Amino acid sequence: MASDNFVDYVKIHTTSGKGGGGSQHFRREKYIPKGGPDGGDGGRGGHVILRGDSQLWTLLHLKFKRHIKAGHGVHGSGNLKTGAQGQDVYIDVPLGTIARDPETGDVLFEITQHGEEKIIQKGGRGGLGNNNFKSSTNQTPRFAQPGEDGSEGWKTLELKVLADVGLVGFPNAGKSTLLSVVSAAKPEIANYPFTTLRPNLGIVKYRDYRSFVMADIPGIIEDAHKGKGLGLRFLRHIERNSLLLFMVPADSDDIKKEYEVLVNELKLYNPELLHKDKLLAITKSDMLDEELTEEIRAELPDGIPHIFISSVAQMGLVELKDLIWNTLNEY
Repeated sequence: MASDNFVDYVKIHTTSGKGGGGSQHFRREKYIPKGGPDGGDGGRGGHVILRGDSQLWTLLHLKFKRHIKAGHGVHGSGNLKTGAQGQDVYIDVPLGTIARDPETGDVLFEITQHGEEKIIQKGGRGGLGNNNFKSSTNQTPRFAQPGEDGSEGWKTLELKVLADVGLVGFPNAGKSTLLSVVSAAKPEIANYPFTTLRPNLGIVKYRDYRSFVMADIPGIIEDAHKGKGLGLRFLRHIERNSLLLFMVPADSDDIKKEYEVLVNELKLYNPELLHKDKLLAITKSDMLDEELTEEIRAELPDGIPHIFISSVAQMGLVELKDLIWNTLNEY
């Protein structure tokens, strides 16, 4: 997927349908000049519904279709005929899409299953026909309910990337290079920070025709949880990854400190992220000799499995895939 086609945030205006009015009809047939009320109910207005689609990976199809309207309900008629319902409008979205109220920021719901449907704008109810109001004291009610108005408003849709492995690291840590080597993804790669401006997904082939999905997410910087750099735009994607692969280059001034800064940013954004499985990859390790490798190994943080790799030199990549696969399938 071209990175320009990846859209993870859109704002749409949804309008539901108005409910049809109830009928005030009375039964009138030959030899029955004064029949009772037989007005039918109005049909409800159409809903605007979000529907999960596992074949979609982006919100691109909604970028230029901001206004979405459902159909109106049909009025009721005589002979107790209920009006037809307004046509519902379905918006297909990728799994991991969150609907949010743009004014309050409140999350309305999240779509996580294929075929899952959630109403984002509810249609107006149809009005009751006069047949519903007849009684022993009022056998000829000459009134019926009007249909309920539909509703409208702006909603924001945010996509959190669904992937098995999320790559976490400072800009220029080698995340895009790794993804391009182990999968068929073609992320933009250059020797300067913030080359990646939106997530890239790649399917990594493993042994015996097995595979897992890896996400190259834009680089983190200190204070990203406050919105600095690409900030919150990037951090929300990490929430949907099963495993976090922290990547720190071998030429970093202090590998342990850099890892701790990354972990701290995730903690400040959402402490629950720290409960995910974590691995540490020391990238660009082809520049290290055995003695320097052991010196770095002795200073690495405790409690997290680590591996030395080089995407360019194809070093340690098979072992990395084994480590990822075993961690993902540990339980």
